[in-house]
Amino acid sequence: MKALDPAAEPLVLDRRRLLGRGGFALGSLAVSAMTPIGARAAEAIDLGGGLHPTPRAKRVIFLFMHGGPSHVDTFDYKPRLATDDGKPLPFDLPPNLDAVPKLMKGPWEFARRGQSGLWVSELLPHMATHADSLCVIRSMHTRGQSHGQAVGMINTGSDNLVRPSVGAWISYALGSGHPDLPAHIAIGPATAHGGPRNYGAAFLPAMHQATAIGSNGKPGSGKIPHLTGTVDSNRVDRRMEMLAALNASHLSRSGPDREIEGAIQAVDLARRMRSAAPEVFDLESETAATERAYGIDESATREFGRSCLLARRLAESGVRFITVSSGQVWDQHSNLQKGHEKNALATDKPIAALITDLKQRGLWDDTLIVWGGEFGRTPVVQGSNGRDHNPQGFSCVLSGGGVRGGFAYGATDEFGYYARENRVHMHDLHATMLHLLGIDHTQLTYRYAGRDFRLTDVHGRIVDGIFA
Repeated sequence: MKALDPAAEPLVLDRRRLLGRGGFALGSLAVSAMTPIGARAAEAIDLGGGLHPTPRAKRVIFLFMHGGPSHVDTFDYKPRLATDDGKPLPFDLPPNLDAVPKLMKGPWEFARRGQSGLWVSELLPHMATHADSLCVIRSMHTRGQSHGQAVGMINTGSDNLVRPSVGAWISYALGSGHPDLPAHIAIGPATAHGGPRNYGAAFLPAMHQATAIGSNGKPGSGKIPHLTGTVDSNRVDRRMEMLAALNASHLSRSGPDREIEGAIQAVDLARRMRSAAPEVFDLESETAATERAYGIDESATREFGRSCLLARRLAESGVRFITVSSGQVWDQHSNLQKGHEKNALATDKPIAALITDLKQRGLWDDTLIVWGGEFGRTPVVQGSNGRDHNPQGFSCVLSGGGVRGGFAYGATDEFGYYARENRVHMHDLHATMLHLLGIDHTQLTYRYAGRDFRLTDVHGRIVDGIFA
């Protein structure tokens, strides 16, 4: 710190300068007063002690395969589909369907992979090399026959109401693991099927919504102009001071206001990110070997590879919940083979590289990876060569973060239409994710409109059969 010079000219502050210099102080006081259960939430809800379980994971990377990949063509081997190809489905359809469906075998072969012998399709050869590190829940089911409903369920736990996203709840519970980065980041989030609602905070404080990077499967360049030096730093400082001052002044006049409070928090976070984000987002600092491993040197895998590599860097920096959206919509009502092969080509190699990278850096054991879409697809044909939506039974894949590897939990029927054995609802998956992070889903609540809300509503059971 520089010593004060008594001979120096006294500092003169006019009204504008006073607001500018005082804005951050007043804004910071407002943020501190409003967020005793944000960055300090772990202390507030006594995580790791009392009623809450001991955490096995510190963070989550959610690899969202938007559109619904076919479980019977990826991780849920059904030999009857080949032997009964073209035959009618021998049991009743779900009540929303009334056609006479014909079974359709998949175009890809399955094989037992790794020492565990886990069944994985040849559609995903790179993920198959990690079979002994994968935990496949084969008995998922959810609400919502349409994308909008089911996407809402997997991301927020609600199929028809605006509710906080999973990442927002985790941000609210744990805060960020880095003082100058968000707790919750969405990489390449989709603009369709709910868009920002799927990574928003709803009635939770606005600071818990995700910071979105790119859109529709594309993470952008990784360069953020006002953070990486392409805009004059002093000019940015002045802009932020002015915003903070105006927001704080407005808040002092209006009294508590969620929108103004959210704006103050956003400006404060942006100011703090300027010191940390440029280094974290600088993918060009990675080696050529790492870029090749993630497929960044290939056109088919470049975008998703960059997203997965950025997810690793964010996880390494302390971000709690990172959503990586595929951008490749696994929604093949026709041309199943062409569409799924395109999507698998874009995502399979980067995902395998992410798992390898996390292991090499000692992060895999306490990072929970979740791979899956909003639902699966039917074992019966739609049109001549497609599959329809199937929320009645599908698969979700987990890895790291305290779950068993080389393991399949639950089962669908012999054709893969309905979840039959050890059924796991989407609420159960969310309860289990929170448990692995050291959070009791029944205790993580937020009072709004006279009611205590939680991610799992009044449902959810912990699937402890998948724990290592």
